[in-house]
Amino acid sequence: MSVRHTVIDSPVGPLTLVGEGAALLGLYFDGHLRTPRLTDHGPRVDDGFEAAEAQLAEYFAGTRREFDLELAPRGSAFEKQVWALLTKIPYGETRTYGQLAAELGDPGAAQAVGNANGWNPISVIVPCHRVVGTSGGLTGYAGGLTRKRFLLSLEEPPADEVGRLF
Repeated sequence: MSVRHTVIDSPVGPLTLVGEGAALLGLYFDGHLRTPRLTDHGPRVDDGFEAAEAQLAEYFAGTRREFDLELAPRGSAFEKQVWALLTKIPYGETRTYGQLAAELGDPGAAQAVGNANGWNPISVIVPCHRVVGTSGGLTGYAGGLTRKRFLLSLEEPPADEVGRLF
């Protein structure tokens, strides 16, 4: 099966979903700040992305915390390692580039982790928005910092749950 794409509406603007067979290759924002490496998105289609559309709708509605989709991001072996780590950051939590580098066994690789994070081709689903700077501040995001803030605030627990966490 060949590469194809669709465009869906979301609270963060139009999202372009790119797939091949049952696998999702990309999820890009309108005005994505880093030009996707996968430049041929194939023809636009209206079907074949139902599971991704449904799970994204649930995520934005606050009823889904984890995605269960076949993903096939294209990148280097190192980038794929970083992207796999991103999928393990729990909903509502953040990690720093340094923490991810340490998890990979190379605490000095924070900058390389940041670069790989920036090339993540499957935004939102592979939650690169959950990575912050050392001080906890928001750093660059391919969807822009406004979208990153939105996604992080979407994942904050409701005020009535905060007291139950302690």
